[in-house]
Parts: sequence; structure tokens; C-alpha cells
Amino acid sequence: MLCIAVGDRAAWRLLVMIVLGGCAPVPRPLSSAQSATVVDGPRATGDVTIVHTNDLHGQLSAIVVDTGDATAQTGDRGRPYQEYSRTGIIGGFARVATAVERIRAERGAANVLLVDAGDTFGDGLLANLTRGAATLRMMDALGYQFMALGNHDFEYGEQHTRTLQSTVHFPMRAANAVIRASGEPFNGDPTLVIVVSGVRVGLLALTYHNTDQTGNKDNTRELTFTSGIETALRYVPVLRARADVVVIVSHQGTLVDSLLAEQVPGIDVIIGGHSHDRVQPPRRVGNTWLAQALSDATALGEVRLQVVNGRVSSISGVVHELYADRVVARPQYAAMLDSIRAAFSDTLRAVVSVAAQRIGRQYKSESPVDRLAAELLRQSANAEVAFLPGLGFGVTLQPGPITREMLFGLFPHPSAVVHMQLTGAQIQAILEQSATNLRPARAMDRVGGLIQSAGLRYTIDLTKPVGARVGRMSIGSTAMDPARYYRVVTTSGLLQGTHRQSMFAHGVGIRRDSQQVTAVLEAGLRAQQRVHAPVMGDVTLVQ
Repeated sequence: MLCIAVGDRAAWRLLVMIVLGGCAPVPRPLSSAQSATVVDGPRATGDVTIVHTNDLHGQLSAIVVDTGDATAQTGDRGRPYQEYSRTGIIGGFARVATAVERIRAERGAANVLLVDAGDTFGDGLLANLTRGAATLRMMDALGYQFMALGNHDFEYGEQHTRTLQSTVHFPMRAANAVIRASGEPFNGDPTLVIVVSGVRVGLLALTYHNTDQTGNKDNTRELTFTSGIETALRYVPVLRARADVVVIVSHQGTLVDSLLAEQVPGIDVIIGGHSHDRVQPPRRVGNTWLAQALSDATALGEVRLQVVNGRVSSISGVVHELYADRVVARPQYAAMLDSIRAAFSDTLRAVVSVAAQRIGRQYKSESPVDRLAAELLRQSANAEVAFLPGLGFGVTLQPGPITREMLFGLFPHPSAVVHMQLTGAQIQAILEQSATNLRPARAMDRVGGLIQSAGLRYTIDLTKPVGARVGRMSIGSTAMDPARYYRVVTTSGLLQGTHRQSMFAHGVGIRRDSQQVTAVLEAGLRAQQRVHAPVMGDVTLVQ
């Protein structure tokens, strides 16, 4: 398998040349419209169309979806239910491009703004092999104009995110990702004023305020992540004075975006990400409208604003699901993706096993693919209990071959296997923290999904008070003893405290394995040859 170390600068430069087709571009200067700073004269009137994506997660190829569990966070009984409208082949960046260019042709390119709300270029095997460059090359070619960084856009380290910024022509920003040493926003000015249809549209980028709780803390040690709401309270009045319309491009999730709309006056539209929601038509909260467009390049959001004398007079919007039988892949972008993938074809297409049936990921409840992975990890380590973090991205494994690309799309992060012993009381504390993450006292404290496990049965009741939400814990049919030590296997991410899971660091006999979690999973899948969806029901979730 091809692997390029994060610190290997020579290899990275070579890879950029391969992926970008020769060399990284020198960013072109912003146009006079983009660099506008102060509004002079009368407020404008025009018809503005905002087209938007979010949570691409490096997924550039078409996928198969179905009703129910199709991509992470669809069909999940632990959160508001949503699903795709029907079974079919859908998405891929070449279809995103077709939909964008069709809207530009219909409305006029000068009347259309293209933005992305984050979790864009990280995750997935092709993303890892190109360290984000694959996605950004295609976005740059399509002419994206603004992007908010998501929590997974720091997966290759903050310095590498800066390097990636230098390869594209559009700003990738986050007002509430602050450099510790200087107090300045990461990557520069998080605002942009751009003229669309004669209307001055002011943009502000916000990232997920709990970014440092969702990945390798070493990737963002020089940054601090603050409240997007408090940050917007400072920026929006200034931006309001410079623009006719104020748009926040936000990677905070619909729940926090609703709070943002309630608490910060002067915002016209929030283009959202992080929670993978279909917000259609745009949802009104106070005087602000919210929109979001699913995930994984399966959909394109479109918001249309009628602006009269600098005020939004009407708004409409739709989320276009990009089914292959309705949207033809744009040949230029299909060929571009093929050329990028060609260098890594053998690695991406390597078959590791065969799925006998659908095996999907859920985020806020017990997840089939994570239960399968945790059991493979538990058996490999001869442990009694295995824990994996609850992850909110990835695509359902459909019946048929499981390629290495499919596997890494679900488990992309380089995490080492960790062995330890924990008492029953400590395990209960881990589950209680997971319950608190799912339903905290404050919405801003929500982070991560349900922690995933194997070998453990329990009930989690979110209607009960904090500290009393977990009960009926057992290993198999034997009730868990609070004082007894149990053999546990987990990941270096959870040991480090991902999703505020501090208890793992208090285990005894902690030992890091030389193997990566993905290597163990691939070996386990290969040994099984044909994989069945696991029997669920070890976790009883009460809401």
C-alpha cells in the first residue's frame, strides 16, 4: 500500500505535482469585487443565487445509496431521521460540476456564488494518499469562491492546511480558529465581500468550536477554537456595514446554527455543514434563513435571494440530489478524477473481503460497521471489551466486494491499537461521558457520536439525569462488576481524549501496539473472506 509520511516534504512536493498536473498554482489576486471593503452609495437590488456543498469528506466518486442507512447520519434512530429519496447511483464531483454549471448557465455566472461549508478534503483513502490535494484541485477548477474549514480539514496538521491554501484560488477560512501565539484568525481574514448580481454579499467563515475534541490534538496544538456565536457577534456588525447581504458559511451543525441565528442579529443566511442535514426549503430562525445539503458529494444546495435596496425580500431553496439517471457526469471532471486516481489505482481497488449484505454506519446510535470493526479488534487483541469512537462520516458497504478504499472511507484516521485494563466503574464512566456528549446540558458541548463497542451490553437512557444514564451493564450474560478489571482494547485517539473521553488515560497496563487499527481491520476482513452484518441489540438506547 502506498503511504506518504506527513513529514516527508519531498514526497509531498512530488505528489502535488502529480495531482495538480505539473505544479501548484500561484494564487491569483482577488478581483476588485472580492476585495471590496466599504459599501458606498445606495444599497443594491438583484437576484443572488448561492450554490453550496458541505461535508464532501474527500468523496469524489459516485456511490450507491438507498433508503434508510445510506451514508453516515442517515437512517440513524439516534438523531432526527432522514434518508435518500430512493435507491440508486448518486453523486460524485463530476455531477456536482454538471449541476453547478447548469445553474450558472440558467442564471448567469455573475449572479451565482459557489461556497463550501467544510469537512471537505480530508478523510477517505484518496484524500489521505493525496493529503487533501485531490479534492481541492477539482474544487479550484470548478471555481469555488469561499470555504469554511471543518474539523476534519485539519487532519493533516494545521501547517499542511496552510500549504493547501497556497494551492487554490479561493479562501479557506475560520474566524473562530485562532492562532494561540498571535490571537489572529487561522489562514487570514475570515471575511470576504464579493459582488453577485450587483449585490455586495458579505461572507464570514466559522468552524466547529470543538474541533480539538474530534481528532488528533497534535494537529491543532498551535490553535484554539472558540465559540462561533461569540465570534460572529464581533464580526457581523462590521461585515453588515460593508455589505448588502450577510452570509455565514458555518461548519457548526444545524442545532448550533439555530442558536447563532437566534443570538446574533444581522445575519441573512447561514449555509451550514457538519451535521449532514437536508435543510429544504431553507428554514427560518428569527430573521435568518438556514440551508444545508446532505454530504459526500451526493447533493448540491441552491438558495435564491431576491434583494431589494440592500434587503432580502424573498428567499427560496432546494437540495438537488444528484442521481446518475438524472444528472450526467461532466466529462472534464470525470477525466480529471480518473487522472488523479490512476497513480493510486492498485491501492484503491484492492479487494479485502466481500459483504454479504448492507453494512452501514450510524452516528448517534449503535452502528453496524463499527460493531463489526470493534469485534474484529476485540478478537485480535484477545480482549473482553473493545471501544471505537463514534464517527459521523462514511458510506454504507453495499453487498459485494469491499475494497481498501471503502474500508478507509469508514476508518481513515491513522490510529494505533492500545491495550489496557479498566474497572467496571471506569467503563461505566466512559459510557456516561458518551451519554453526556449525545445530550449535554448546553448544545455547544455536544461532540461526537455514541461510543462504539464490542463485548459489552448496556442500556443508555438519555431521559435520566447526568450520572444515572447508563445501566444493565454486562459482559455477555454476566453483570459487570464495578471493582473488577477488564481487558480492554481501544485506539490511540480515545487514549488521547477524543470526544472528551478522559477515562482511558487512567487505565492500568496501558500498551500501544505497533499496528494501526486499519491494518487490524483489513487483516480481519481478509481472514473472513465473506462478511455478514453483525447482530445488533447490545445497546438499548432510550430517548
